[in-house]
Amino acid sequence: MRQHVPAWQAVWLAALGASAVICGAFGAHALAHSLDARQMQVWHTSVDYHFWHALAFALAVVAAPVGRARSVCLVAFAFGVLAFSGSLYALALGAPRWVGIITPFGGTAFIVGWIAFGVAMWPRRDR
Repeated sequence: MRQHVPAWQAVWLAALGASAVICGAFGAHALAHSLDARQMQVWHTSVDYHFWHALAFALAVVAAPVGRARSVCLVAFAFGVLAFSGSLYALALGAPRWVGIITPFGGTAFIVGWIAFGVAMWPRRDR
């Protein structure tokens, strides 16, 4: 039986997935000849983490039972994409180096999200 997916989770899932495809295509087509090799590597790293965590968000939506741990997981993954990938996208496009201060907060959010996912999936006897 399919569990109910709250609207905010469905909207974020769609936004994360679509934006990952858009950023990947933009990098491959529009930026390929305007960024140097280092900037393209940063862009690709950002797209990779963006895609993987869009998929992780989807996995949590469909596999993790509804509850606080699942909500923490989803918020952490969404924030992680915004902070980690967003700051790397900005850096690849020439943002000031201080923007890199944001990146570790996104990475930490990814870690929190994975831990929360594990907690959500941990078997409990009262379920």
